[in-house]
Amino acid sequence: MTMNKSRLEAFSDGVFAIIITIMVLELKIPKRADFPSLLPLLPVLLSYILSFLYLGIYWSNHHHMLHTVKQVTGGILWANLHLLFWLSLFPFVTGWMGENSFAAPTLVLYGIVLFFAAIAYFILQNVIIRNQGDNSLLAKAVGNDYKGKFSPLFYVAGIAFSFVIPWLAEFLFVFVAMMWLIPDRRIERTIGKE
Repeated sequence: MTMNKSRLEAFSDGVFAIIITIMVLELKIPKRADFPSLLPLLPVLLSYILSFLYLGIYWSNHHHMLHTVKQVTGGILWANLHLLFWLSLFPFVTGWMGENSFAAPTLVLYGIVLFFAAIAYFILQNVIIRNQGDNSLLAKAVGNDYKGKFSPLFYVAGIAFSFVIPWLAEFLFVFVAMMWLIPDRRIERTIGKE
C-alpha cells in the first residue's frame, strides 16, 4: 500500500513553513526606534536572508520534484524525512552564524548543514528515480544534473576556506544560492513535453 502523494506534499510544505517561521522568530526587535539600532542586527539579518533563499530554493525544487512522483513508497518517505531533518537545522545554524558575525566555526557548521542537505536532496531524487524508473519524468528532467553534483563540492570548499579565508567561504555559500536562484525549468519543460 502506498501513501497519497498529496499527504507527502502537505507534510513537507508544513515543515518548510515551520522552519521559516522559526527562523524569522529568531530575529530580535531592537528596543529603540532608530536606524543605528539596526546595525548590530545586520549579520543576523544577512544570515536570515541567505537561509531564506536556500529554503525557498529547496521548497521550489522539492515541489517540482514531487510533482513527478506517481506513487509514494516507504523509501521515498524516509528519503524525504532525511532531507527535512537537515533543513530543520537551518534555524539553529543560521542563528548561530548571525549572532556570531560569521565567525569561522559557525561558517563550518553552516557549510556542513548545507552539504548534508544537498546530499539528502540528491538521495531523495535518486530514490524517486529508482522507484519511478530510468525513463521516468524526473530521470529525463534531471539529466546530468551538473548543478546538483557541483554544489556539494562548493560547500566542501566553503567549509575548508572557513578556517583560513572566511569571506571566501561566505562567497561560495552565496554563489551556490545564486546559482540555484536562476530558475531550473528542466522539470517544467519535461512535463510540458509529456
